[in-house]
Amino acid sequence: MTISIFDLFTIGIGPSSSHCVGPMRAAARFLESMRREACFDQVQRIEVRLYGSLALTGRGHGTGRAILLGLEGETPEEVEPSNVPRRAARIAETGRLLLGATRPITFNVECDLLFLQNERLPYHANGMQFVAWDGRGAVLDKRRYYSVGGGFITEQLSADGPCETSNSAVPFDFTTAAELIGTARSRNMTISEVVMENEKTWRTEQEVRDRLLKIWDVMQQSVRRGCETEGILPGGLQLKRRAGRLYQELSSRPERALRDPLTVLDWVNVYALAVAEENASGGRVVTAPTNGAAGIVPAVLHYYDRFYLTASEEGVIRFLLTAGAIGLLYKENASISGAEVGCQGEVGVACSMAAGALT
Repeated sequence: MTISIFDLFTIGIGPSSSHCVGPMRAAARFLESMRREACFDQVQRIEVRLYGSLALTGRGHGTGRAILLGLEGETPEEVEPSNVPRRAARIAETGRLLLGATRPITFNVECDLLFLQNERLPYHANGMQFVAWDGRGAVLDKRRYYSVGGGFITEQLSADGPCETSNSAVPFDFTTAAELIGTARSRNMTISEVVMENEKTWRTEQEVRDRLLKIWDVMQQSVRRGCETEGILPGGLQLKRRAGRLYQELSSRPERALRDPLTVLDWVNVYALAVAEENASGGRVVTAPTNGAAGIVPAVLHYYDRFYLTASEEGVIRFLLTAGAIGLLYKENASISGAEVGCQGEVGVACSMAAGALT
């Protein structure tokens, strides 16, 4: 297994990791490519083509807005979610885009951001192509990327060739649950300890712990905002946000838990719903492993933190390491992409991650 759990647990914005987080990262990577190819200063026009699922549902998922801000140099981790609609509207209205936050270029949203609903690129349903031209119409750079679930992106390196792969070496390589459990047993280690050793391939143990606690902090903020916010969710269905009302009901009648032990499950549902509504509103959430399933791992981890007498910071870290290991197995052997396996697929992955981690 040659990817990090921090490729699964990433901080991003809603409503979709495949359709929003991944495309924003692809746009940022295209900026890097243009700078690497030393053509950034000559770019006068950029065209973005969206294929397959990105074209079919991208407007509702905010794919276009994510790409526009990605071309302006934003990342899912740092962008301010509340400013995204306003900034995208400004680009559409003025026909000007600040490339890489430094160079203004002409950008016609109707002509330069194309949703090709009847076309699909090979290898994955979420395909996109970026092309940069100079002032004379010559192509300066051209790249194809795929958003393959959970905010992951890969690049198609040639017109008919496969996508890029990772060759990082880790001390305890595993591609199946049997291999992971076998390694843990033979080394007398827990699953979380195995994953920690692998993560130390890329960063120090303290850095791993700090990043996991940052992930946990963002999860808690998502729950908090979801429980404090009321109103109507974006989109045409006019759905009311429910988490805030349910939170108030549970908080006002704490004695119910003494009569009905299943009340604890009401709390778990509120935690999950709060994150799901934050995601649907375009707020900041953690892909766990995707935005579509982002409420499940935080909800179960909140259950551990709030209802376990022995809960601790160390337990939170072990929880996330173990959940990450399970998510990596799905990423390796099946898929976490809703475009490939449906929303139930990504939700099922998240349920497995949370259940295994709590156990």
